[in-house]
Amino acid sequence: MARGRLRVYLGAAPGVGKTYSMLGEAHRRADRGTDVVIGYVECHGRVLTEQMTKGLELVPRRHLTYRGRIFTEMDVDAIIRRRPEQVLVDEIAHTNIPGTRNAKRWQDVEEILDAGIDVITTVNIQHLESLNDVVESITGIRQQETIPDEVVRRADQIELEDMSPEALRRRLAHGNVYPPEKIDAALGNYFRTGNLTALRELALLWLADRVDEGLVKYRADHHIEQPWPARERVVVALTGGPEGETVIRRAARIAARGAGGELLAVHVARSDGLADASPSALGRLRTLVESLGGTYHQVVGDDVASALLDFATGVNATQLVLGSSRRNRFQHLLQPDVASLVTPRSGDIDVHLVTHEHVGKGRLVPPRRELSRRRLVGSWLLAVFGPPLLTAGLTATRDAHDLATEMLLFLTLAVGVALIGGVLPSLVAAVVGALLLNFYFTEPYHTLIISRPEHLLAVLIFPLVAGAVASVVGLAARRTSEAARANAEAATLSTLAGNVLRGEGALEALLEQARESFGMTSAALLERSAGDGDGWTCLGSVGADPASSPAESDADAALTDSLVLTLRGRALPAADRRVLGAFADHLAVVLERSRLAEEAGRARKLAEANRIRTALLAAVSHDLRTPLTGVKAAVSSLRQTDVELSEDDRAELLAGIEDSADRLNRLVSNLLDMSRVQAEAVRPVLREVRVDEVVPAALIGVPPDSVKVTLPEDLPTVRVDTGLIERAIANIVENAVRHNPAGTPVLLTASVLRDRVEIRVVDRGPGVPDAEKDRIFEPFQRLGDAPSGTGVGLGLAVARGFAEAVGGSLDAEDTPGGGLTLVLTLPAPGRSPDTLIDEPAEATEVIT
Repeated sequence: MARGRLRVYLGAAPGVGKTYSMLGEAHRRADRGTDVVIGYVECHGRVLTEQMTKGLELVPRRHLTYRGRIFTEMDVDAIIRRRPEQVLVDEIAHTNIPGTRNAKRWQDVEEILDAGIDVITTVNIQHLESLNDVVESITGIRQQETIPDEVVRRADQIELEDMSPEALRRRLAHGNVYPPEKIDAALGNYFRTGNLTALRELALLWLADRVDEGLVKYRADHHIEQPWPARERVVVALTGGPEGETVIRRAARIAARGAGGELLAVHVARSDGLADASPSALGRLRTLVESLGGTYHQVVGDDVASALLDFATGVNATQLVLGSSRRNRFQHLLQPDVASLVTPRSGDIDVHLVTHEHVGKGRLVPPRRELSRRRLVGSWLLAVFGPPLLTAGLTATRDAHDLATEMLLFLTLAVGVALIGGVLPSLVAAVVGALLLNFYFTEPYHTLIISRPEHLLAVLIFPLVAGAVASVVGLAARRTSEAARANAEAATLSTLAGNVLRGEGALEALLEQARESFGMTSAALLERSAGDGDGWTCLGSVGADPASSPAESDADAALTDSLVLTLRGRALPAADRRVLGAFADHLAVVLERSRLAEEAGRARKLAEANRIRTALLAAVSHDLRTPLTGVKAAVSSLRQTDVELSEDDRAELLAGIEDSADRLNRLVSNLLDMSRVQAEAVRPVLREVRVDEVVPAALIGVPPDSVKVTLPEDLPTVRVDTGLIERAIANIVENAVRHNPAGTPVLLTASVLRDRVEIRVVDRGPGVPDAEKDRIFEPFQRLGDAPSGTGVGLGLAVARGFAEAVGGSLDAEDTPGGGLTLVLTLPAPGRSPDTLIDEPAEATEVIT
């Protein structure tokens, strides 16, 4: 039986219309005579979706009891018995109720497909397993229901249901996604514009990659080798030379000319280990490529031109960018440059040759000594004295062997020389051996004349065979040595890279790793003393007796003009300089990161002091005015002699004075605490309190019925300074009431987002343009939207200053339907991300 076909409607978020589109497709197919049934569709109370289910046959669901409650699940057996042509299965990532045959709904779908039934299903991008961590970092919610990417990848057809974040939020605000009581919380949590934009980008990129995979597979299945320029892919070849940055930037400009252009940088490492680029140089070029939005790749190949073309063809490149050769004319005579080899074989790939200031300024690289001096001397001694000694031994036992045995022994000697010292001394041993064979072991003896033709052929072929075998043996020995060294270098560099990925960057730890890697007794990082050209300061050291200056070290590597990594213990071979350079580069990054962190800390302290100073001045000018005015007015009335006041009037004025004095007392106490904070004498008094304890105190003095408070009962506690946050909430509410239409209460709600509590104050006033949202938190900003005499525009500035002082934040958002929503975010230390509810619809239920 042929397996059924799978069609997937992919969406970036709930509410984009996946289920609606799936039902619409089912109606179209049913009208064409296709046998379509509904296996499982979840309408979530959406009227339009429920109307689309009418006219389609519904396979009854199974009813299961779990923990005293009855749940419904898709009946897989009933669908297979019914055997329709196609079945609709909504939410393929759903987790089934315990007790069902399969734990996941996608496993149910696999059974239906194996039965030969086509399936049409839906899934959101946040449910794909590979994107689970990414979605959590964006939305703050970890999806518990996931599906392996491979299940969706295998789909015969994937259709993206796309919608802009603004359109989805409008759909949500109109009540087309969730019930009215869940709308405000959903808009303020999962369905933020930033969240939806990021999820939409994830969906588009994931689907684009699947389309690209399909194109690659189609070209492979149809044996299409030439590139198809579906999008501009620019490959830039890097040698690690000084021209790299110029070539990369030119390639980036080429890639940026077309929409969707990609930049790929590739470095070809020769398999013989004769790389002409340092790891630090390639590292800098890699950083530049990635900063320009490209990707870095490294391939291995003896033929650089062929390796470049193979890579470019494999990634379906349309452009290949090369730098002009740094070789001079003499070097071109010895070996052609890569560009002259690539261009005739590039086919449909356009080749760009970028000129630069280093053209023709290259130099010959001397051959690298790969063997120790002892081995080289030994091999030459064996090549010179070995054949005569072997000849003497064979001459003494001439009757015990023939010419074939003698030739094999000389060949063995040549191979042994190759194993010890390489090809050149082995060739000398082969030539000397051939002459000695001719002189002592071919008739007539003791002459260079050969009487028998077969002996002549053997003697002539012997040096050729010996040279070829010695060349292969020497090459294999060199490869073995290079592989061992490359393995050690790779292990060391892998450890360094692992430290970077894990965030491990302690200076002493890296110095200790460098000391152990090279077997040294000590390692130190030295910095040239300011104003003293010969003085050095030790920034960190490990081991016994570290060097106090580069002159005292056995090996050193310069990080910058003033920073040097020094090692003591032994002379370091030249072959280890590359890895030492990698350590030096890593140390430079760690030191720079450490210093930047220190500077950032100092800058934060200065900014904190300035922020608190600003908030202090703002509070004095803004919050002292009202109670002082009230006190002065009451005292003036009491002191008037021309007006007789009743006892009730006098009592009322005295009560007003007392109330204003209490308000002043609380405010001055808070201001004094802030003064001590500014002087770094104390910090804000943080303690865990409930939001429903802070809000009522903050609303004292607010006109009755002007604020509607809706707080969930299970909100976690927040860790704040109660006095500061009371003032912040009071200022926020005062601002909202001032701008809200008369007769309409301001809405104050709260919700949980990961380890934070968000207090949202929603008004239906004129709102604030996006360009002005940051300005409303600056002192003396009223933006012309408040009548005169209602303050000098310091309330929100004070509120933001107080919020940030306790580790929170204050931001402004648009209210769906018009108005402004101010979001006060406060830390909730007792809230763990693991306790968050997975589905956004469920989460909004908690906080409504």
